[in-house]
This record gives sequence, C-alpha cells and structure tokens, in this order.
Amino acid sequence: MWQGRDALIVAITGDLDVDNVVPLDTILSEAAEGGISPVVVDLSAATFADSTTVNVLLQAHTALGPALRLASPSAVLERLFTITGLDTVLPLFASVTEALEAEPSAPLGTDGGDRED
Repeated sequence: MWQGRDALIVAITGDLDVDNVVPLDTILSEAAEGGISPVVVDLSAATFADSTTVNVLLQAHTALGPALRLASPSAVLERLFTITGLDTVLPLFASVTEALEAEPSAPLGTDGGDRED
C-alpha cells in the first residue's frame, strides 16, 4: 500500500478470497470514511478472486464512487469481470498511471472509456 498526498494505491498479490479479503475491505472502508481520492487498487498480481472479493469491490464502488479505480487487472480477474459483467460496472483502467490520471468522472472500461459497446 502506498499513500501520497492525493491518492491511495493498494497493490494486491496472490489470491483474494473469503480467508484473506478482510484487509482490503478494511483499507477501502477507511479510505471512504477518510475521503481519500482517488483510491487505486492494482490488480496486476492478483491470481484469484471469489464472490466475497466481488462483494467487497462492489461495496467499495458504492462508498467511493468514481474515487475507486481498479488498475491492471490480471488475466484471471479480467476474465472474472468480463464473465460477470462487472467490467461495465466497476471502474477499470489499463494501468495504475492511467487510473491516477483519469478525471473523476471518466467513463468506465479497461481502455479508459474509449470502448464501443
């Protein structure tokens, strides 16, 4: 985890499941309560996510709104988001840099919103 003056970056490694997603939930909840913006979750090294993780991310999205930005989803998570349709709901960005540079109201999508549906 890295926190600067204007952003919080949380790097996830390994599996995210019911047994170990609580720290992420805590960090995201505290960020929402503290008004930190943006909050970037780097998912490039995540190897697995279960429904508990999806729930945590959806709750964080509700609490943080456009301040929550998911960056660099690993192939496994990108597939999960696509299959479940979460790629149209959660704010996904191709990289941490892109997530940090995005406008607060930037359209969603792994390509920064240039996607045509």
